[in-house]
Amino acid sequence: MAINLDAKIPSGPIEQKWNKAKFEYKLVNPANKRKYSVIVVGTGLAGGAAAAALGELGYNVKAFCFQDSPRRAHSIAAQGGINAAKNYQNDGDSVYRLFYDTVKGGDFRAREANVYRLAEISVNIIDQCVAQGVPFAREYGGVLANRSFGGAQVSRTFYARGQTGQQLLLGCYQALERQIDEGRVQMYARHEMLDVVVIDGRARGIVTRNLVTGAIDVHLADAVALATGGYGNVFYLSTNAKGSNATAIWRAYKKGAAFANPCFTQIHPTCIPVSGEYQSKLTLMSESLRNDGRIWVPKKQGDTRAAAQIPEDERDYYLERMYPSFGNLSPRDIASRAAKRVCDEGRGVGPGGLGVYLDFSDAIGRLGKKTIEERYGNLFEIYERITGEDPYSVPMRIYPAVHYTMGGLWVDYNLESTIPGLFVLGEANFSDHGANRLGASALMQGLADGYFVAPYTIGNYLAGIKPGGVDESHPECKFAREEAENRVKTLLSIKGKKTVDEFHRALGKIMWDKCGMGRNAAGLDEALPLIQALREEFWQNVTVPGSGGEVNQSLEKATRLADFLELGELMVRDARIREESCGGHFREEYQTQDGEALRDDDKFCHGAVWEYQGSEQAPVRHVEPLSFEHVHLTQRSYK
Repeated sequence: MAINLDAKIPSGPIEQKWNKAKFEYKLVNPANKRKYSVIVVGTGLAGGAAAAALGELGYNVKAFCFQDSPRRAHSIAAQGGINAAKNYQNDGDSVYRLFYDTVKGGDFRAREANVYRLAEISVNIIDQCVAQGVPFAREYGGVLANRSFGGAQVSRTFYARGQTGQQLLLGCYQALERQIDEGRVQMYARHEMLDVVVIDGRARGIVTRNLVTGAIDVHLADAVALATGGYGNVFYLSTNAKGSNATAIWRAYKKGAAFANPCFTQIHPTCIPVSGEYQSKLTLMSESLRNDGRIWVPKKQGDTRAAAQIPEDERDYYLERMYPSFGNLSPRDIASRAAKRVCDEGRGVGPGGLGVYLDFSDAIGRLGKKTIEERYGNLFEIYERITGEDPYSVPMRIYPAVHYTMGGLWVDYNLESTIPGLFVLGEANFSDHGANRLGASALMQGLADGYFVAPYTIGNYLAGIKPGGVDESHPECKFAREEAENRVKTLLSIKGKKTVDEFHRALGKIMWDKCGMGRNAAGLDEALPLIQALREEFWQNVTVPGSGGEVNQSLEKATRLADFLELGELMVRDARIREESCGGHFREEYQTQDGEALRDDDKFCHGAVWEYQGSEQAPVRHVEPLSFEHVHLTQRSYK
């Protein structure tokens, strides 16, 4: 079946599209909602909000997460804040400006209609979260406080110290628990999705493995929503939680859901540098620190003096020098490449010269230590615990690292994939951020999709179908279950010589070296056969101890890595064909004279949408053309 890339964008002025769509959506009678069931996979901000909202509406919801509680979803790790166009600071912000900043920040590779809706909904998210009791920071007079984030010249980021994701997730979790108590949401913790069940061309359920007992089961519903986050762990070392994986979206891709822009990965500029081979993940320092921290390196190459011994006139505050309009609040992709550039010049600090300073001495002198502690205290504590250095007295050392993924399953305006009935929310879809996500916009998208978009669009879908009608005796259910069981048995039977982590680390090195912060044709051409050979070796020589009928973390990691090995190849293919630089995708052959990303709008002003063709054939690349009627295509500049 050929994929359909109709984005289903409503007609009319962009300011009226969402209201027009909501009016035109079909409705389900309140008395009939209890007849329909929806599966939600993932219980972070997007999935938890969707499950809670759908339950509140009266639908029967089954929610799944591989953690032992929804409270442990990776949304909890988001630190700095959530964007909303409230304009509380009276500094010129508006829905249109947030829309503009987001399209520009994504380097003109996102759909205008989706981005405008996101900006429009942002103002409602804050009201929703305040009503839930989220303890946002407040000014002395009691009004909600805001701070700045990269890629914007206004203060629109709402925050709760450095724990914003945690506090938002707790609010969402309480709403979800209320629906669980009401009996409208059935919660399945410690369950991992292994496949999607497609019957008569529609998503009708999922296959899961109980991570405690090993039992593999089929769960059916009238619609399925995936809210399973991003795939940054394909690089092995990333800021993602170790459990974050791509299996749900990759299984959906192999069942017919198109995958869009897989090479669009975000490098975050403020991460604690790698300290040794023993590391299995990296720790992020919130972008909010760039509000008061100044980033610098020595002016001279090979200057190994301690920071305090380097005089002011021998310091290069390179972001302030290169991008005076935005300075230390330049977007993530630009700040990351600038850090790499000065380190490549031999001016990096710390072990191996792979670090730059994030210095708070000016802010402490201006505002006092107490104020800085109130704003960032828990972040400073995290840094000191990991590095043994006190950032109140010495500058932090930071370096870019893999963080967010802007690519994901293709969805239309309704957040529906190319498989009817399969909806994709939050970071798992590709829809809102283009080639680079602005800081504090991930939480905004997750809650917008979960609370305010999916309940309308899934309801519209359900209104057009009859509830139920299939059970686990259907041949497709049996086939999907047997396929998942055989995959597990195969991994356990190989009995090779290398651990899963050895293979994952090898994949991560290929991806970072050849398809990381900088990419070129030669490196990408080398990467493809390397990944293919590694995948072949994995299926012949991996060792997975234990059995499938118990808690087995090696087995969990093996099933996920099998998918990463295939996804890595798709990312390389996508990066190789996109012969331009845009946002987080920086092809070294395509840059301006002063080292900035050089887009090719004539050839690549589109979303690259990949269709699976089977294990023996290369995937097919389709395109969704992008048109810009409100934010005109220009060379992105933050100078």
